[in-house]
Amino acid sequence: MRTSRRRDTQKESRHSSTMDPMEEDDYYNDNHTLNFSYDDYHTLCEKGDVRSFAAVFLPVVYTACVAVGLAGNSLVLATYAYHKRMRRTMTDTFLAHLAVADLLLLLTLPFWAADAAQGWQLGRGLCRLVSACYTINFTCCMLLLACVSLDRYLASAAAQGRSRGRLSRVFTRAHCWKLCLGVWAVAALLGLPDLLFSTVLEISGRRVCFALYPYNLAQEVKASLEVVEVIAGFLVPLLVMVWCYAGVVRALGRLPEQSGGRRRRAIRVLLVVVAVFMVTQIPYNTVKMWRAMDSVYRLVTHCGTSKALDRAAQVTESLALTHCCLNPILYAFLGSSFRQHVLKAAKAFGERRRRQRGTEQSVGQREGQAMEMSFNNSRATSQETTSFLI
Repeated sequence: MRTSRRRDTQKESRHSSTMDPMEEDDYYNDNHTLNFSYDDYHTLCEKGDVRSFAAVFLPVVYTACVAVGLAGNSLVLATYAYHKRMRRTMTDTFLAHLAVADLLLLLTLPFWAADAAQGWQLGRGLCRLVSACYTINFTCCMLLLACVSLDRYLASAAAQGRSRGRLSRVFTRAHCWKLCLGVWAVAALLGLPDLLFSTVLEISGRRVCFALYPYNLAQEVKASLEVVEVIAGFLVPLLVMVWCYAGVVRALGRLPEQSGGRRRRAIRVLLVVVAVFMVTQIPYNTVKMWRAMDSVYRLVTHCGTSKALDRAAQVTESLALTHCCLNPILYAFLGSSFRQHVLKAAKAFGERRRRQRGTEQSVGQREGQAMEMSFNNSRATSQETTSFLI
């Protein structure tokens, strides 16, 4: 569920104290996060400057994310597709699904960039589809990262001859497709409200795509969904990653001293993976949780604070999206097996190009020789004919 695109849809006008109660309900229904100042109840928060900031900031960041993310994740999928016959581990399968989820998430960003710049111009059907696709793939990415850490933890335990009981029996190659299907199913369930309730409304002359829940359930449903998304899309993956990678680090610590260099290198990679996840996801989910609490308990009562939180939501959500660009580097390119696959694919491609170039050159040489022989034969024939005539 996108936070920044829902928070800056405040009504940009001021109303007198004679506002009709039904009209006030309509304003709340148009924007369920409307913030009133208790010091000046009759003044609505004007957020034109927030939308102006988003119209410049979000398209730039989203364009950079799309350019970098498409290149990295496409290379991951192309490498796996090229090595069709290689023996894939469960981590390889999870990384392939992760690349697909990242690509689908990145493909929604041009729509949100256009929405931030000039409003939603593509109709309600596409609004629902893009909103649901964003939520599904964002959640799926986080859950797949937890699956990768679990698989690495179980692999390190198996290498030491230790079994984790039922968990080891579930995380097997035979059940890998079921695990991936379960991850996509959970993500699809969390994206279902966006598919059902997203709509397009015109607010202050600007068309906005956001989820509009029934008025009698708006606060409770929206807050509950955001809390569930924070738990399933951040808290659970974070706890799983910390627990699993701590176990992997302990297993690496038991390696003999001869492998000290490799051990330190592996530990550094694990620390970088966890640190990047925390740096990119904690700010966004903190703001998201605060928003969920504010929608129920009205914690924000001043316009300046509301504007600051809107900008924070836009910046932190953009920071969270950069993880789609970093996933190929952190999980694929840092792995020695994947680097070997990339090098093999590049070497095979280079050899194929050299063979094609050599074939073209040999064909050109044969054609040149044939033309030269034809010219010599025709010249000899002409000489014989000339001698005979003389």
